[in-house]
Amino acid sequence: MSYTGWLLAEDDRAKLLQKFPPHYHDIIAHHITLRMGEHELPLETAGEVVGVSDDGKGCQVLVVSINGTTTRPNGDVYHCTWSIDRDNLNRKPHHSKDVLKELGWVSVSPIPIKLTPMVFK
Repeated sequence: MSYTGWLLAEDDRAKLLQKFPPHYHDIIAHHITLRMGEHELPLETAGEVVGVSDDGKGCQVLVVSINGTTTRPNGDVYHCTWSIDRDNLNRKPHHSKDVLKELGWVSVSPIPIKLTPMVFK
């Protein structure tokens, strides 16, 4: 399944991994989804990490603000799945949405990040 969004810049990824050490052994820390499927590329090339969430059951998430909002067009929260435990309850990256809906997130001081718009296949 393809999706459209942004690739997290490698240097920002490295800095964020230092600031937010992964809690689980499967490190994702890769992208922010705009919408599922292949769509026109977004224009934004920057964002800010503004929050974190962790369900304590194998899913850690960073919340991202893009163009001044954390809300995606479909109502979900812009986020980057940070780390998961695939062996614990079969956690997958898409569980990040559920964690944010169920638990919300804790604000952090905004951290600017560079983003590359792309379609992921």
